[in-house]
Amino acid sequence: MIYSYNFHSLLKWSPVEVDGGLVSYTVHFKTGAFNEWDEMNCTRIAQTECSFPSSLRERRWTVVLRVRAELGQVTSDWVETDPFVAERNTTVGPPKLNSVIVSSDSLLMSVSPPFGSETGDVLEYHVSYWENATSTTKKETKTSNTLFKIENLKELTLYCFRIQVKLMMHSGLHLLGLQSVPECYRTTVSEATRAGYIILIFLLVLLFVNLVTVGLFLLWRHHKTIKYWSRPPLEIPSHFEEYLKDPSMPVLELFDNYAEEDPRDSSSVVFCGEGSQACGSSLDGQAHSHSISSDSEVT
Repeated sequence: MIYSYNFHSLLKWSPVEVDGGLVSYTVHFKTGAFNEWDEMNCTRIAQTECSFPSSLRERRWTVVLRVRAELGQVTSDWVETDPFVAERNTTVGPPKLNSVIVSSDSLLMSVSPPFGSETGDVLEYHVSYWENATSTTKKETKTSNTLFKIENLKELTLYCFRIQVKLMMHSGLHLLGLQSVPECYRTTVSEATRAGYIILIFLLVLLFVNLVTVGLFLLWRHHKTIKYWSRPPLEIPSHFEEYLKDPSMPVLELFDNYAEEDPRDSSSVVFCGEGSQACGSSLDGQAHSHSISSDSEVT
């Protein structure tokens, strides 16, 4: 089988297993212009592959190769390949991405072709890109320049893209290459949007400071009202509340009877003029009587 990638071609074959011996291989080639077999640079080799020499790298040549296995003087039959033409059968790889410059609304890309082009060849770069959030919707752009820009993008948005090469040869044939691995970049914010963010943040901070100032002023202005309303409500004791609901209850009468039965809780006030002997005698008598009463209680 002939494998060709970016016009670098290689012949590969399966090995021959032989017990007790080392098998070698020989490869021959012929072209459509000269129908004679000729040796390549792969004669009696142990490897199972052979690269094309520089003399066979013409893209438009039709090439046929053959290979056989050899063990000493014993050889196998020749096995031939199908006719191979590089400009029809090679696989074109993706271009090399050198750099990506990100801005608020575009991606500036620099690429290199996957191989050296010949005179008359035209390389066209096909770029498909999409927003990462909506990967089903893709856009495409085409250019022949190795430095190009994807424009009209959204700010602060992640974009992914693939690039592939289309080779248009002077012979009229077209080859569409493989797509590159997706790469993603996020666009930046513009200067106008950044300035708007700064102004918005400043206004929000200013509004917050004003609200705090007004709140402190209202708190100072109405602190008495706030203090009044923040006090817990007064509650009437449960036994008074029951009495107010039913005044016929004998609660207060019990308190009155208790006060009458215990005269020790009663007191009297005597007003005396200055220098009155009668008042002094009276006060001494009362004090003496109170002392006797207290002594009798103790006894």
